[in-house]
Amino acid sequence: MINRKTTMRTLNQISLIAPCGMNCGICMAYLREKNHCPGCRGTDTNKPNACIRCIIVNCRTFQKGKAKYCFECDNLPCDRLRNLDKRYRNKYNMSMLENLEYIRDHGIRKFIKNEDTRWTCSKCGGKINVHRGNCVECGKVFYNIPKKLS
Repeated sequence: MINRKTTMRTLNQISLIAPCGMNCGICMAYLREKNHCPGCRGTDTNKPNACIRCIIVNCRTFQKGKAKYCFECDNLPCDRLRNLDKRYRNKYNMSMLENLEYIRDHGIRKFIKNEDTRWTCSKCGGKINVHRGNCVECGKVFYNIPKKLS
């Protein structure tokens, strides 16, 4: 028998994985309570302008429906994805390119299961904010974000 609640939760989690491999469910804009962002695949309501203008989400390959993820593109990795990956590796200890490789090799459901484990707070079970390095529920710090040089 199909568990509809589990199926709907999984479908929602799948919709939170951006074409670039970013898990929008751990993004600061998605996790905030006020002006909650629906994720890269959601409507533009409450999305940060940078997300609305994102070169990857607005790529012709995705706009034409030819691909769901960047690993399906002949131009992988494009300059935009390479730059985004470098920034996230350096600042947030995660890689879009590694995420995409994992999704391609193991499937989206296994990726989501691993992401749930990786980004769940060991103290309270809340979500870890990738951009802040801490749990949104209890505040436990998992890693420090490098400060910008003035």
